[in-house]
Amino acid sequence: MSAAATMVERPPPRARGWPRRRIAGYALVCLWILFGIGIVSYLVLAWNPEFFAKYAPAYLSGLGVTLALVSISMVLGAILSVPVAYGRMSKNRILSGLAYCYVYFFRGTPLLVQTYLVYYGLGSFRVELQSVGLWDFFKDAFNCGVFAFALNTAAYQAEILRGAIESVPRGQWEGAASLGLHKLQTLRKIILPQALIVALRPYGNELILMVKASAIVAIITVYDLMGNAKLAFANSFDIQAYIWVALVYLVMVEILRHGVEWIERRITVHLKR
Repeated sequence: MSAAATMVERPPPRARGWPRRRIAGYALVCLWILFGIGIVSYLVLAWNPEFFAKYAPAYLSGLGVTLALVSISMVLGAILSVPVAYGRMSKNRILSGLAYCYVYFFRGTPLLVQTYLVYYGLGSFRVELQSVGLWDFFKDAFNCGVFAFALNTAAYQAEILRGAIESVPRGQWEGAASLGLHKLQTLRKIILPQALIVALRPYGNELILMVKASAIVAIITVYDLMGNAKLAFANSFDIQAYIWVALVYLVMVEILRHGVEWIERRITVHLKR
C-alpha cells in the first residue's frame, strides 16, 4: 500500500473572525429581540383597561369556539383518515385511486377555498338538503367549518398514518404471521404501537397547523378567537385587538408543542440508552 493511499486528509482549517452568515444570524436575532421588546413596550404604554374589560369576555368565548372547532375537526378527521389510509395502501386499484383523488384534492387546494365551497356551495342546494334533512346541519356556519376542516385534516392524517405504518419493517408482519397472529391483531398489537411513535411528531404539527388555520372560519361569520378580534377592532380601531389575539395563538402553539415533546419523551423511554 502506497504512502499516498494511507495519508489521512487533514480537516479544513477552522474559520476565524466573523463570517457573513454568523453576522447575519446575530443581526436577525437582534431584530427579533427588538421587535419583541417593541411589542411589549407598546402593550404596556398603550394599556387600556376599558378595552380589556369590554372585550376580554368575548375573547374567552372565542377561544372556547376555536378549541371546540379544532378538537371536533381533529377527532372526526382521525376517524375518517383510517379508511382513507387503508384505501391508499390497498392493492385494489379502484379503492387506491379514489383515496388518492381525495388526498390529492384536499392537500392540493387551499383550506380557505374548501371552506367557501362548503359554506357557500352547499347553500346553493338548500332545497335538496332540506329534502334529505341535512339543511339544519349545514345552515350553521360552525358546522360548515367543522365539516370542511375535518375533510381537510383527514387527508393529511391519512398520509401521516400511511407513512407511519409503512415505516415499520416488513419483518414485523412476517414475525407475527409465524406466531399465528391475525392481521388485525398484528396491526393493533405490533404495528400501530410502533407506527404511532413515528407519527406523533407529524400529528403534533398537523394539530398546530389546524389551530392556526382555524382563524379562517372568521370569514364565514363564526365568532371564534379571530372573529371576536375582528369585531373588537371594528368597534375600537385599536391594533391591540390583533396583538392580543396573536399572543393567545402563540401561547396555544407553545403549549401544544411542549405537550407533544412531553408525550414523545414518555413513550420513547424504552428507546433511550
